[in-house]
Amino acid sequence: MGKVIISSFEELQALIGKDLGVSDDHVITQEQINKFAEATLDFQWIHTDPERAKKESPFGNTIAHGYLTVSLLPYLWEQIVDVQNLKLQVNYGIEKFKFNQPVLVNSTVRLYAKVVNAVNLRGVIKTNIGVKLEIEGNKKPAYEGEMVFLYHFNN
Repeated sequence: MGKVIISSFEELQALIGKDLGVSDDHVITQEQINKFAEATLDFQWIHTDPERAKKESPFGNTIAHGYLTVSLLPYLWEQIVDVQNLKLQVNYGIEKFKFNQPVLVNSTVRLYAKVVNAVNLRGVIKTNIGVKLEIEGNKKPAYEGEMVFLYHFNN
């Protein structure tokens, strides 16, 4: 299934309540976790020390930073939807968000998305996208919530 193409407020509004699809699978590697730790200065051992995590962590291995998994949202979102005819897109917020389950190193994740709402605020479109990051082989998703974008479409 190809990407959903959205080129206007009307097209976005027509998708309210509809599932948009799912991203490709993405494997969270230790290298990615380590690079995220470097970028954010968050070197907590549960993320960056595989030997210690195997011995002391209740998860038996290192886990991805929760915010690393959130930071994948734009990358995974763009695999599901192609928003065209834009002057500008702004990440506006995250709402009703809950981490449900840690993502162990080498886990495969994928994003599911649906349009929750779209409102025209004098030419700026505020849209809430329901997201769920599933972990292969787990019943509970890593997280669920809504990401909020502001879209400035060309007229």
